Amino acid sequence: MPFLLLTLLVLAVDQLSKYMIRINFQPNESLPVIGSFFHLTYVHNPGAAFGLLANKTQVFVGVTVLVAIIILAAYRYLPPDRPLLRLALALMLGGALGNLIDRLRFGYVVDFLDLRIWPVFNLADMAIVFGVIILCWQLLLPAGEQGREP
Repeated sequence: MPFLLLTLLVLAVDQLSKYMIRINFQPNESLPVIGSFFHLTYVHNPGAAFGLLANKTQVFVGVTVLVAIIILAAYRYLPPDRPLLRLALALMLGGALGNLIDRLRFGYVVDFLDLRIWPVFNLADMAIVFGVIILCWQLLLPAGEQGREP
């Protein structure tokens, strides 16, 4: 799937999921989905992961814009035979832009996926984490095993 299309897909699914939560839940409302293991819990996160640096919206906006520029620059120079690296960058960019939109619109990020043993998160966060995992995996592989297309 092309880089831009995947980035926009991640962004659209993230924003749609957050919209559905905002119109169907009140802040801090929780709904059990799978017993006591998984809930949908609508929270406003004014910080970073785990709520760190709460209310530093301008810092997060600046960092996200810088990261987006770096991802776009890296993508431009990425060899075309590295589809998994392209996938990783698209996931990270789509997720970063999803959370950036929240910060610009509301001053906080909408989180709603609640595993009860971990802070509440969202689909953008998942895309970023999976993108980073794929990126690290690809960068740590020996040169001959890096998922290059034949």
